[in-house]
Amino acid sequence: MVDVLDNKRAATRFRILVQIAERQPAVSQGEIAEEVGVTSQAVSEYIRELVDDGLVEKEGRSRYRVTREGVDWLFRAADDVRRFADHVTGDVLGAMSEDAAIATDKIEEGDTVSLFLENGLLHAEPGDEGPATGIATTDATAGTDIGVTSFEGVMELEPGSVTVVQVPSVRTGGSRALDEETVTDACDAADRVVATGIEAVVACRHADVEPAVTFAVGEVAADAAEHGLEITVVATTDAVGRVTDALRDADVSYEVLEG
Repeated sequence: MVDVLDNKRAATRFRILVQIAERQPAVSQGEIAEEVGVTSQAVSEYIRELVDDGLVEKEGRSRYRVTREGVDWLFRAADDVRRFADHVTGDVLGAMSEDAAIATDKIEEGDTVSLFLENGLLHAEPGDEGPATGIATTDATAGTDIGVTSFEGVMELEPGSVTVVQVPSVRTGGSRALDEETVTDACDAADRVVATGIEAVVACRHADVEPAVTFAVGEVAADAAEHGLEITVVATTDAVGRVTDALRDADVSYEVLEG
C-alpha cells in the first residue's frame, strides 16, 4: 500500500507526479517548484528518482511522461488519500458535527439520546437503548427540534424503493387514456406520492391523491427512498427518462409501470 500521508517526502513525491501528469509532456520544473513549494533543484531530484523507479519516462529536454506504472501508483496513492478523507469527514468530523432531530419526549442538554428514522425524519428519544446514540446539545420537549452531536453506532435503515407510473401525454390521450386503478394501487402502497407533468398531476387527482411535490421529482424521490420511504412517482411519458436518470444516479431501486 502506498501511503502518501506517512511523511512529507512521500506527499511531495505524490504532488510532483500529479503535476507531471497534468502538464505532460512539456514539463517546467520551475512551475512545479512554485506549485508544490519546493526548490527547482528538489523537483529535479524527485523527477530523477521517479524516472529511476519507472514511474516517469524522459522524452527529451524538459519533456516527461507518466508511465503506466506511474499511473497505477497515482491511483493507489489517491485511494489512500480518499480513504483518509472519508475517515476524517465520516468518522472524525461526523462525530463532532451537530444535527437536528425531532424530540419524542422531554430531553435536557447533555442527555444521551437514541436516534431513529421515522417517515424519513431523524428522531431522538431519551436513553441509550438504540443502536445509534448521541448527546443532546439543547433542551427540548416532545415534538420540538433538538440539537444532537457525538454520534455513535449505526442507525438501522432499510432503503426504500420507487415505483414510476407512466401517464400518456395529452397528444396520445393524457390522463383519460390511463388505467386509474394502476395509479390508485401504486399510490395506496406508497409513503409519499410525487408527480411531474400536467397529465400526471391530473391523474393523481382523479385517484383522489394530491402529489406532495410536482417539481424535481426524480431527485426528491431518490432522496426520500434513501431515507427508507416507499415512493410512487406519477410521470408523463416525456418525463420518465429524467426521473429514472436521477434514480439511477442515486443507485435507488425502482420499477416502471405502464399506466
